[in-house]
Amino acid sequence: MREIPGRRRRLLSQRGDERSESIGAALTFAAQWQWPVLPGVAPDPRRSGRCGCPDPDCAVPGAHPFEPGLLAATTDARMVRWWWTNRPAAPIVLATGGKAPCAVSLPALPAARALTALDRVGIRLGPVVASPTRWAILVKPYSMEQLGELLYAKDFVPGSLRFHGEGGYLALPPSETGAGPVRWERAPLPGSASPWVPDVEAVVDAVVEALTRTGVSAPEL
Repeated sequence: MREIPGRRRRLLSQRGDERSESIGAALTFAAQWQWPVLPGVAPDPRRSGRCGCPDPDCAVPGAHPFEPGLLAATTDARMVRWWWTNRPAAPIVLATGGKAPCAVSLPALPAARALTALDRVGIRLGPVVASPTRWAILVKPYSMEQLGELLYAKDFVPGSLRFHGEGGYLALPPSETGAGPVRWERAPLPGSASPWVPDVEAVVDAVVEALTRTGVSAPEL
């Protein structure tokens, strides 16, 4: 079938915009905010919802490191630009912990209800990352010992809460993963320095209390 020149120009322009958006976002995270990032494995373009990695049962399709591995995460602007120039469709993966934020995530519907409850009682939150299935609240870096003591003191912690700490990772906007697009539910202020994030204690305390008080049960996902 004969290709229409105008359509080709639009497609090339769209691809260029997507590449520019990914590079711009990755450079903001790495060079401006000093968050170490690396390209993740993209979703399988032939199978909806599946990962491009060799694992047929991948639990986080298109949203995790593969090649390079997590230890390659960097804040070096030249490396970041090279990665996303050559792999514009790759998700942007944050290596959590160290000097970078950590995160607490839970399923999307309970997360939306929990955020409403937290707003109602005046809990200040920083950026919140949302995918169609899970939302992640960014928090200050914490140690495993700190997290263990925090959880041990709780009578009940929903099993669907996940903790992205030292040695963990999280896909950041505007990544496209097997679960769908990743976006900001609560975006950082534009042009700001590294965004403010709350302590993990405040977030876990408030989320557990909100889920318990409002009778919202987070599914075990």
